[in-house]
Amino acid sequence: MKKILAVETSCDDTGVAIVREDGFVECHLEAHQNSIHERHGGIIPELASRNHVYHLLPLIQSVLTKSQHSWEDISCLAVTNRPGLIGALMVGLVTVKTLALTLNKPFIVVNHVEGHLLSPFLWDQNSVAPPNISFPFLALIVSGAHTHLFIVKKLGHYHLIGQTVDDAAGEALDKIGREMQLGYPGGAKIDQIAQGVSLGTFVFPSIQLKNPLNFSFSGIKTSAGKKIQTLKKQKDKNWRPHLCADYQEAIIHHIVSRLKTAQKKFNIQTVVLAGGVSANSRLRMHSLAWAKKEKISLWIPPVCYCTDNAAMIAYAAFHLFLKKQYSSQDINCYPYVEDYE
Repeated sequence: MKKILAVETSCDDTGVAIVREDGFVECHLEAHQNSIHERHGGIIPELASRNHVYHLLPLIQSVLTKSQHSWEDISCLAVTNRPGLIGALMVGLVTVKTLALTLNKPFIVVNHVEGHLLSPFLWDQNSVAPPNISFPFLALIVSGAHTHLFIVKKLGHYHLIGQTVDDAAGEALDKIGREMQLGYPGGAKIDQIAQGVSLGTFVFPSIQLKNPLNFSFSGIKTSAGKKIQTLKKQKDKNWRPHLCADYQEAIIHHIVSRLKTAQKKFNIQTVVLAGGVSANSRLRMHSLAWAKKEKISLWIPPVCYCTDNAAMIAYAAFHLFLKKQYSSQDINCYPYVEDYE
């Protein structure tokens, strides 16, 4: 069975994986930079790029060693080349180009968002192979950089029907987490602190847009920021868990309401939820409860494949590899390209 080795360096996590054409992840390793960026309260692009340089080649060797493969077992290489931090993308792309040239192997560049769209097709020794997910399906990608709604018609055909008009969902969560000095990444910290906390202490605005499939988080975020500035003056700090719970709930409600509207409008019975924020416990709870009630087939990747990872990049490359649509050595990387229908 054909195997692709993929590299993902679009932001601050360095990922390398080997994936079979049936979506089975043979090996998946990552190097995280949270401790490096935490002191700054967010990602510093230059530091991210330098650390990709430090981690990438040892990770590639470790993946080959751990999976007991040699380069002869690898049919193709894949790498993210858009969108993302330009310096970080360049580290991955130049590395894969050089390996492909040296080893005389084809390589394929992949849109990072396409990787998330196809991540529910991944499986490994700790999970079972997903059944054939029927096309078309509705896909919601929520992360620190993206909040997009797609209709996936078939592999390689993605119709964008809604997106954020300001912040991404993960960005809105992280920024408020930073304002409350919860640590990095803020969104994950908010989710942890909000566990088991009763709702209703704080009220946030309900956002209405001309396009009911678009998202907007700036109003909710601004409201939270103003509340924090007032609450910080108080000696009692018990407000933090309640603000985390209510703020998170407002963000999640906004996301799920758009998902429900899109599903009803297009009457698509298969839905995919992916991206880093799809690991959020409240988003999973609300979306799973909705899918069960409406008898909708909902697919969410295992948590390890929700965040940025190289396994999804490998799988997304397969439909091009099987058609021999390889990339050329003169291809570049791009920070904000969105090549959807």
